[in-house]
Amino acid sequence: MLAAKQAGDRTMRGERGVRYSGVAMLLHWVIAILVIMNWQIVEAAEGLDGPLRGEVMGYHKAWGMLILGLTLARLGWRLSHKPPALADTLRPWEKTLARVTHTIFYVLLIGLPLGGWLASSLVGRPVDFFGLFTIPNLPTGSNDALGGAIFDAHALGANFLLILIALHVAGALKHTFFDKDGNLWRILPFGTPKA
Repeated sequence: MLAAKQAGDRTMRGERGVRYSGVAMLLHWVIAILVIMNWQIVEAAEGLDGPLRGEVMGYHKAWGMLILGLTLARLGWRLSHKPPALADTLRPWEKTLARVTHTIFYVLLIGLPLGGWLASSLVGRPVDFFGLFTIPNLPTGSNDALGGAIFDAHALGANFLLILIALHVAGALKHTFFDKDGNLWRILPFGTPKA
């Protein structure tokens, strides 16, 4: 009985099991929802002008900094809690693609908020974190041209992130409905993942 409980605990923690830990699952889905929400916020700001646009973009920046914090927490969790091995049903190229995709996700989910913070700092706009406190500008000095160029790169990176998300979702759907290998259930607390 104790051995069965320990085996179940390992599976839920992701240690030598097939399912990610509860913390990893929670961070994955919260970050995913916030990224989509933050994309919609910036889309809504596109049609606005003046102070209202600034207010909406202020929320975009605050949510971006929260995404940064949660991503760093997720990365820390991943480094300190070994994730489950990739499923044996995956072909070698699929395993490589999965590793590369996860790495790019981390780079973008950390790099985009940092780039936005850097650009905001260069144009002299500190980040208001939902009225709770102000995240000060980085000690960069003022450079509107460089700040604008970084904002442009930020937008380009965000578009790449959206494409990557679409491909990630398409891959999950492929594994669920065509391969029927149970890979989607590894990041959900229900369903039957396969080894």
